[in-house]
Amino acid sequence: MSKVNFKLNRKGVSELLKGEKMQEVLKDEAKKVLNRAGGGFTMDVMVGKTRANAMVKADTPKAYYKNLRNNTLVKSL
Repeated sequence: MSKVNFKLNRKGVSELLKGEKMQEVLKDEAKKVLNRAGGGFTMDVMVGKTRANAMVKADTPKAYYKNLRNNTLVKSL
């Protein structure tokens, strides 16, 4: 059996993780979580230092306490 040599293209992986397509995928997934969570929550997609990130958070005090009591966002994943 021959030995396989694999070298990861770090710059390419970084571009992939920060790219527009990845941001679209994250936005779609965040929308799904947002719809399952109900009203009072908002979402945001941003590009960080190493990758794109999506965030769903409580926007109103009512949603904040609903999430504390019921783990709404965790259950919406």
